[in-house]
Amino acid sequence: MKKQGILFIISAPSGSGKTTLCNKLLQKIDGIARSVSMTTRSPRPGEKDGRDYIFITKEEFLKRRSRKEFLEWAEVFGEYYGTPEKKVWGYLNKGRDVLLSIDVQGAMKIKKLNLKAVFIFILPPNFEELKNRLKSRSTEGIEDLNLRLSVARREIEMAKKYDYTIINDRFNEALSKLRAIILSERRKALSKI
Repeated sequence: MKKQGILFIISAPSGSGKTTLCNKLLQKIDGIARSVSMTTRSPRPGEKDGRDYIFITKEEFLKRRSRKEFLEWAEVFGEYYGTPEKKVWGYLNKGRDVLLSIDVQGAMKIKKLNLKAVFIFILPPNFEELKNRLKSRSTEGIEDLNLRLSVARREIEMAKKYDYTIINDRFNEALSKLRAIILSERRKALSKI
């Protein structure tokens, strides 16, 4: 009997280290695919189309949204982000686990769909550290930084709606915890076959 893959949803406020943790995790665990989200925002320095995001125009995004091509979508800081549904189901139906790194809005939309998924929230060590991390990125002006911090406060409140929370105060320890969750959930799924 072939098992269906597990959908792992990972969310965190901007600057919590979610992307770095996810990228490192993919190097350490086999059999898990990263779902690449589509976005209308411009690439940041070092980001590559198709690897970090699929960068598309707002017009293209809205066309895809009207055709219901997204598992979830959200407008964040004036830009659209969405998860291509066909790709996710393609992996899951072939028994491959999927790592979906999305914001809280998108995660809560997936939760409402009652899909079988594991929800993991990454917390910064504290709010001051989060502020320092965002400042050190130098990708936002002061107004955008303050907006991100305001949104982060609301997102952190949502952590209680997730199955697991990990505090990213020591990177390697946070990575080990994330890996342990994935392996544990895989064992649980196998025991149900």
